[in-house]
Amino acid sequence: MKFFTSQDSYWSDIKGNFFIKILSLFNLFSFCHYYVNVIIYSFLSLFGAVAVFRVMNHAFPGKRIQIALASFFIPSFLYWCSGIHKEGLIFLGISIIVYNIYFASVEKKFTIKRILWILLGLFLMTILRNFLIVMAVPAILAWILSIKWPKHTIAIYGFIYLFCVIAFFNVRKINPELDFPQAVVNKQQEFLKLVPGGSTIPIKTLEPTAISFLTNTPQAITLSAIRPYPSDVRHLLSLAAASEINLLLMLLILCILFHTSLKPGRGFIFFCVFFSASVLLSIGFSVNNLGAIVRYRSIVLPFLIIPVVAGIDWSRLIKVFGPKSPESL
Repeated sequence: MKFFTSQDSYWSDIKGNFFIKILSLFNLFSFCHYYVNVIIYSFLSLFGAVAVFRVMNHAFPGKRIQIALASFFIPSFLYWCSGIHKEGLIFLGISIIVYNIYFASVEKKFTIKRILWILLGLFLMTILRNFLIVMAVPAILAWILSIKWPKHTIAIYGFIYLFCVIAFFNVRKINPELDFPQAVVNKQQEFLKLVPGGSTIPIKTLEPTAISFLTNTPQAITLSAIRPYPSDVRHLLSLAAASEINLLLMLLILCILFHTSLKPGRGFIFFCVFFSASVLLSIGFSVNNLGAIVRYRSIVLPFLIIPVVAGIDWSRLIKVFGPKSPESL
């Protein structure tokens, strides 16, 4: 029953046990050579990025180069999903779900095969980072309902997420073991008890109340979506992380200033935004180490950045900031 705890929990230990088992299988072919194992593992995890690329390339036609760059070359995503880290298989699980729901909506039918693939994606997420399942299920449900009733997409997402917020704080009154706010508080306390690292920063502590979560929301957004600041740079890796997040924020500003119309279903765009935002909030509420934040958020960056780069009117941007011809001068 200790689904969200880190101590004496089957669900916490299973991710380590899973990697031990899968690496033991790799060792049969690599003769225990780590770098050969990396190749095998990256071969598997690469299917996640390929699946997302195919979905986004279909959703945003005519933006192939921008989508390819954002699908494969976001620095933190590339780093954490390329080695033998949980993020590679977690992203693969998310991508399997997105790929099959998206193309099921295009084909206008959910086959048994696609449903089984979706269940496999949920299984990978559950055993490797189980709290993600809490963020994924409402987003998936809202997306599927918006496919059936596309004219009511905003109402569907609004109702489902309002219901989830109310349930998050009140379901413990029905079953005390389902105390979600306390689970988040416990997770934050576990991070605070760790030996401080070079990128550990002081944060306000949470309490298991709606008021506490509301007052800590600005801090959570800042931690997970904006930091590290330039002032947080202590070494080369933190410089890379700070440079990356500032570049991505600049792309968001350019999308706002030089946006072009996007024509995929709103349900898909809303899924990308709502799922990614809920994951970022959960990270911001519980984690106080910038290095860990960069790692945990890497798996949702493609779902945010690809629509951003696809939404920028690059031709208009080049006309404004590109080299001027002698005639124009």
